[in-house]
Amino acid sequence: MAREELTRLTGNGNGTCGKDDCPNIYRTASGSFVVQGDVTSIFQPPQGEGLVEIPESVLREAVRALGW
Repeated sequence: MAREELTRLTGNGNGTCGKDDCPNIYRTASGSFVVQGDVTSIFQPPQGEGLVEIPESVLREAVRALGW
């Protein structure tokens, strides 16, 4: 799945961290979410999964964008 196929729920791409490297939340066409953030190793996830850390403000922005 290409980034262009996702709906970006957070960030406008104009922040100090650049156009594409900020923590963000995207929604897929099927309604699931893709989360972009800093990789963390706080615990070992199951094989095939990964852990990322994102700021609370990014989650709040995504909730507002979805109207929840």
